[in-house]
Amino acid sequence: MRDHSNRPTMLRSVAVLAAVLALSSVSRAQQAAPTQGQRRATAPSPTANLPFDPHDLSGIWRFGGGLGPTNAPPMTPAGKAKYDANIPGLGGPEGRNKPLGNDPMMICDPLGYPRVLSFGAYPMEIVQLPGRIIQFFDFFYVHRTIWMDGRKLPDDPEPTWYGYAIGHWEGDTLVVESNGFNGRAWFANGGYPYSEDSKLEERYKRVDHDTINITMTLTDPTTYTKPWVIAPASMRWAPKEVMREDVCSPSDEKKYLDEIREPAGRKTGQ
Repeated sequence: MRDHSNRPTMLRSVAVLAAVLALSSVSRAQQAAPTQGQRRATAPSPTANLPFDPHDLSGIWRFGGGLGPTNAPPMTPAGKAKYDANIPGLGGPEGRNKPLGNDPMMICDPLGYPRVLSFGAYPMEIVQLPGRIIQFFDFFYVHRTIWMDGRKLPDDPEPTWYGYAIGHWEGDTLVVESNGFNGRAWFANGGYPYSEDSKLEERYKRVDHDTINITMTLTDPTTYTKPWVIAPASMRWAPKEVMREDVCSPSDEKKYLDEIREPAGRKTGQ
């Protein structure tokens, strides 16, 4: 059921991001001892064994995890400088523990790709058309086009937030190559950057009716000393989801930032 409360949608989004960042610090411990919620999430789906076409990725999906900074390669000096600039939060020595303050999403800058894919609390719909595949993201209400008509990546693309993407099939695996990122977004939560020189390869394979496995490789010699390989990640079929209008409103974000910057005493009338 949709949440029809009067709280701005993006304020709920920030809460989700805060939870993601907090959980990252304990993810390794959770791998050793899965929680009850994790065990439920990995329980067999009653529709997983239904027939499916491995070349049909259409439908509404939720990202199931795997895209994160836990295996980030060493950074170049330029990459480290950019990362250090991203980390401080709301100011003061405690800033490094509050990375939301410098998050581009806090001023409604686009999340960029692939970070927009990683917010599993928000669905994503894939629509396959002749010559292209379109990914529609509930979070920030944006879309991304993957061209499937045989064109090549441009040598000198116009830099954009979500890049320029082409795809082709290798057997039952959809291979997507992207370039043309403007380098202003974060590649992953926690301030991990990438640059205009970056190239991203994604490999999508539908392994059963309900699951698409994903492998990503970021090649960005400006920012990282070697390619960043992310695997395994996955998406789960979510047919009961309804795509919403989740728009980032700058006025809502400013209100939120003003509130969390207030000293605690001001909220209690001191």
